[in-house]
Amino acid sequence: MKTILALPLLLGLAPDDTVPIRDRLLHDQLLVLDTHLDTPEFFEHPGWDFARWHDRAFDGSQIDIPRMEQGGLDGGFFVIYTPQGPLTPDGYATARNAALTRATWIQRVVAAHPDKLEMATTPADARRIAASGKRIVFQSIENSYPLGEDLSLLRHFRDLGVRLAGPVHFRNNQFADSATDTPKWHGFSPLGKQWVAEMNRLGLVIDVSHASDDVFDQALMLSKVPILASHSGPKAMFDHPRNLDDDRMRKLAAAGGVLQINSLYLTPSVRDPAREKLAERQRRWWVLTPTEQRALIAERAALPSATDGADFELFMQSLLHAIRVMGVEHVGIGADWDGGGGVRGMEDITALPKITARLRKEGYSDADIAKIWGGNALRVLQAAEDWAAAQK
Repeated sequence: MKTILALPLLLGLAPDDTVPIRDRLLHDQLLVLDTHLDTPEFFEHPGWDFARWHDRAFDGSQIDIPRMEQGGLDGGFFVIYTPQGPLTPDGYATARNAALTRATWIQRVVAAHPDKLEMATTPADARRIAASGKRIVFQSIENSYPLGEDLSLLRHFRDLGVRLAGPVHFRNNQFADSATDTPKWHGFSPLGKQWVAEMNRLGLVIDVSHASDDVFDQALMLSKVPILASHSGPKAMFDHPRNLDDDRMRKLAAAGGVLQINSLYLTPSVRDPAREKLAERQRRWWVLTPTEQRALIAERAALPSATDGADFELFMQSLLHAIRVMGVEHVGIGADWDGGGGVRGMEDITALPKITARLRKEGYSDADIAKIWGGNALRVLQAAEDWAAAQK
């Protein structure tokens, strides 16, 4: 267990006045992990420093080291994400190089802050790093498209530290169908079924977020070890292809898997052209001049407050529904920070103690909350590692 507490606690203050001190004390002693952190995209932006506190209103970011400390986030899976491109040799090569570049950036940022960050590949690593007061950096792959048709690259990414990977993203690829595309393979392709076997052999956890229902069903059937949905949610909250119905959630739990609750796809999307234009400019904040950056912030502030979309209460209802359906041993948190996640009242990771406080208010024990915040995901990681080791 961690014993290092945030500075506001040492002063007798609650960092968030909606969180009772006793709940914050518990939160700071739990091993708090999120299984889907898209922050590595920011690592590649000129001048963006992970060690500095950033203003979300300025650059859109939701995670940095100071905010991890403030929000009690011990770490999680930092994502090697690659957009879907053409299924051609040139497309695969371009994607492979982009994925390797992103992995290098993750390694570089960790190496630049040895007093604050440390790479992890096992649950034992995570517990040791958290006890030392550093932040845990696991690596994951979102979209296996960069592997092309060469499954030997999985071993290379494993050697780089990757321990979790999903086959597909928003569009179908050479491995599988996406939840948000027209079915091509009706599940995994023949190569995708080989991908499942290789993932198991290497001790890597299969991530079914973004995969179609057919892929989900086949992954449960084919995988020799429990699987994980790193950032998904219940279809009962909102009927979206990216969400899982209760029956599949129960099957995931019965197979020992874990659903990591997302903070997206909780309500219908409402288009706001003015906000979309500002968001597009904000995504390229590093190319703006200081004057243009100040103008962008002023324009954002002048917009009326958004009244549509999800809030913290809706996120909690999604989490509580999953716990009721699956049991506390099969639910975790994967909010999709820096990838579109966040809700009103939980705009960045500094608000994470509110989740702990709410779970205690709902009557969950400290041990239950520890499972949700990291224990369940680490159990799946350990199962994959143990099964692979037993085959040697």
